[in-house]
Amino acid sequence: MKSQLLLAALLSTLAHAEDIRLQPPKDLNGYFPFDPPSSLSEWDVRKEQVRRQILVSQGLWPMPTKTPLNAVVHGKIEGDGYTVEKVYFESAPDFFVTGSLWKPTVIKGKVPGVMFAHGHWQDARLALAEDDVVRREIASGGERFERGGKSIFQSLCIQLARMGCVVWQWDMLSDSDSVQFSREIVHKFAKQRPEANTTENWGLYSPQAESHLQSIMGLQTWNAIRGLDFLLSLPEIDPERTAITGASGGGTQTMLLAAIDDRIKLSFPCVMVSTSMQGGCTCENASLLRINTGNVEFAGLFAPKPQGMNTANDWTKEMATKGFPDLQKLYETHGKKDNVMLLRGEHFPHNYNAVTRSAFYTFVNKHFKLGLPSPVIERDFEPLTREQLTVWDDKHPAPKAADPEFERKILKWFQDDSDQNIRAAEPHVLRQGIETIIGRVYEKAGDVEWTLEDKQDRGDHLEMTGSLINKTYNEELKVTWLYPKQWNGRAILWLDDAGRSGLQNDEVTKLVANGATVLGVDLLLQGGEPVKQTAVVKNPREFAGYTHGYNHALFAQRTHDVLSVVRFLRHAKVGAHENPKTVCLAAFGPQTGPIAIAARALAGEAIDRAAVDTHGFRFGKVLDYRDPIFLPGGSKYLDLPGMILIQDPLPLWIKSEGKEPEGTALDSLLK
Repeated sequence: MKSQLLLAALLSTLAHAEDIRLQPPKDLNGYFPFDPPSSLSEWDVRKEQVRRQILVSQGLWPMPTKTPLNAVVHGKIEGDGYTVEKVYFESAPDFFVTGSLWKPTVIKGKVPGVMFAHGHWQDARLALAEDDVVRREIASGGERFERGGKSIFQSLCIQLARMGCVVWQWDMLSDSDSVQFSREIVHKFAKQRPEANTTENWGLYSPQAESHLQSIMGLQTWNAIRGLDFLLSLPEIDPERTAITGASGGGTQTMLLAAIDDRIKLSFPCVMVSTSMQGGCTCENASLLRINTGNVEFAGLFAPKPQGMNTANDWTKEMATKGFPDLQKLYETHGKKDNVMLLRGEHFPHNYNAVTRSAFYTFVNKHFKLGLPSPVIERDFEPLTREQLTVWDDKHPAPKAADPEFERKILKWFQDDSDQNIRAAEPHVLRQGIETIIGRVYEKAGDVEWTLEDKQDRGDHLEMTGSLINKTYNEELKVTWLYPKQWNGRAILWLDDAGRSGLQNDEVTKLVANGATVLGVDLLLQGGEPVKQTAVVKNPREFAGYTHGYNHALFAQRTHDVLSVVRFLRHAKVGAHENPKTVCLAAFGPQTGPIAIAARALAGEAIDRAAVDTHGFRFGKVLDYRDPIFLPGGSKYLDLPGMILIQDPLPLWIKSEGKEPEGTALDSLLK
């Protein structure tokens, strides 16, 4: 009777959906809209999820150990209404952050502190523009002074100091006095380096670095966090009046720090908040960062605190109609609509010019209650030279420049520190990290329905083929059911490296003979020729972040498929049929074994029993970021053993992980 009820339910057909994952992968030039929430409770859940995704993508979940900064401040220069000092400190052991610390000449009480990140202006903190460039800027209305217009960086710092603020303006990696990484590595990386692609002591951009979530962007985000630590260590800083600003790549750094660090109280990212291009440089991209999110939502994470931004004749030019209205709605939901502002500047090219800077000064003046006449306009100054500002000298020698050994050394330090911190952390830290790198939790596996395409009577069982359609995510899976006519209420999902064709074996025959229904599934891109290399975006530069910063890896997508099947078995409304009493998972192939471990880790008690052979697989051994089993972050959370660990104490028969399991896999599945 039960078999007839199930069959009747399975015979109901539904419209097929084309699997959206078969489309070309999304890249940084896609469309990244922001859908504001209808309530603050809804936003609180989403905000936590996106914020954790940023932290995980940057290698900052959990946060690395904050070692002593060992800050050195020297070479004080007295200017007209300001002072400037040379600074370097260690964001991690022997990893130096360099910059300039600008202060008012006279400081009374606690004053605001401002972080100033720069973008892709080469030698930004030290360079001065040529006279003809400055004159063109003045003629276009972008600058006001022939002297002060030579440096947008000095202009902003000196003006803020004259307004009573302390400013920390630091170098991004490879720029000005930051010499430990080359510009070619930080901004121009194009091809994988065989010498850096090793399973021990690897370099940046290698599959191992990606597997441990180590990137240039992550290092720069960490430097920003430590820079805020440095700024707040100064006794004159008011911790309730801290701001960050920057343009272009500095706008990206501004958005991220404001999104993840609650100590920032005002944010002003320039020419970067957009539903369009998200940041073109290797220093602005990281695997996992923008999957199902983007820069406008990153800016939204700062709500309801004061935030300004601007447009220019670049990828931000449509922000007034695409993106900013949604941010206004979010701020309005918080009851703070006036706390977000947009300066229109489409008649200017990509910039942080005097007009934009004036808007920032005025915004700071208003929200930090400085009491200055509004709008705030810059005064001219005599720019300082490279020699006056450079941090390194005979008494303060620079570290070795562009040192490959240092690159390996600092990544090893972060890896060892991460392993130690994860092992010492609460269990939810490990679980949430794994959930984030896979990108889908079981509770959000989707609404899955069945379409029957063929049915054959095989004597003691029925063989049915069809599709499982995940309506939530527009995904489709081909499935074969071997359904015994005397079903015992047990369902076994059988994963095979060959897909559902792997059901043709003696072990499956025995399971069906024992009354279990066995399901075989073609996971994404199974069922045909085996995938040897996964698809990447059209960007010719061999950086995994350009693809996997916007798209799930195939390993993660196949794990999603397993969750879809389990969700269907547990929650689908299939006519009068009772759902299986027991759901089991079996996988013994070198590719599907690790997928089964990942899926079981996320599905938890929804899978009663699992039998898996991992073949000793480790994500940290994958040597090609286009390998079908490559997973960004796969090694970060104690590699495959971490995924095994969070399944304890659920029943798991596991082979190739040390001690041989008791009994046979089939016995474990039939218990």
